[in-house]
Amino acid sequence: MRTLLFKLMLHTIAAMPLGFAQVIGGALGLLAFVGSKHYRSLFKQHYLSAATQNHFPVRIWSAACASGMLFSDSLWIWRNPSKALSSTEISNWEVVDKAINEGHGLVMLTPHFGGFEIIPRVLAQHFPATILYRPARQDWLNDVIEGGRAYPNMHFVPTNLQGVRQMTRALTRGEAIGILPDQVPSGGDGIWASFFGRPAYTTTLPARLANRHHTPVVMFTAKRKGLGEGWLMQASRLDAFSEDPGISCNELNAAIEAAILIAPEQFIWAYNRFKHPLGAEPPPH
Repeated sequence: MRTLLFKLMLHTIAAMPLGFAQVIGGALGLLAFVGSKHYRSLFKQHYLSAATQNHFPVRIWSAACASGMLFSDSLWIWRNPSKALSSTEISNWEVVDKAINEGHGLVMLTPHFGGFEIIPRVLAQHFPATILYRPARQDWLNDVIEGGRAYPNMHFVPTNLQGVRQMTRALTRGEAIGILPDQVPSGGDGIWASFFGRPAYTTTLPARLANRHHTPVVMFTAKRKGLGEGWLMQASRLDAFSEDPGISCNELNAAIEAAILIAPEQFIWAYNRFKHPLGAEPPPH
């Protein structure tokens, strides 16, 4: 019964006009911040540490609201793809066009920021993309996410060896692949690197794939505009990664930081980016 009610709530939010959905999402973000000590602790620790490190204004209540809006934006985009596309302003498309036309494929990096779920849908209007994702632990939630993300020209593959092989084949065909670079990889699949001044276990996959295939790498953001006004999608081509994994992971995290600093409140600060995954070596002190 609880699962059914939760699914009904998700569908109700997605069916609302965007502005109303974002208001509900913001309220849920505040509720999570006030109601969960663990959530609030992670959120404040990560957000305040980054604010101190980078000297951006502390707007913690706005950030708590925005985290809830990230959730409602995703639901709304899944339910209303055509409206979401028409609500997206695209900047710097020539960066994407030039990169994909070089013929070596494209590595797309999309952190959990703003309306990030709109990015693959915009790209799918132009070329196919194979996107790496980590399945949710709850089967019912995974069904909701997979159903919402299903879209023509987008092929989702799990974070395992088979998924990586499919991404490699896509690059060989000159196609695009998508990676969420701010997720903590499994033990053995990453390296400790600085992220907002703290050690964070960081994926080596984007650099490995890009360097192996001489593939351009583009960082994408979808900054939320005013309430109900959609998103501004921007693209920034990164310099080639170092062949040294330790250096390339620091380069990757620096690029993620730069993307987040476009609008720091719109990042998912409650995610435990600094956890120690099972099987990983201890973090440096």
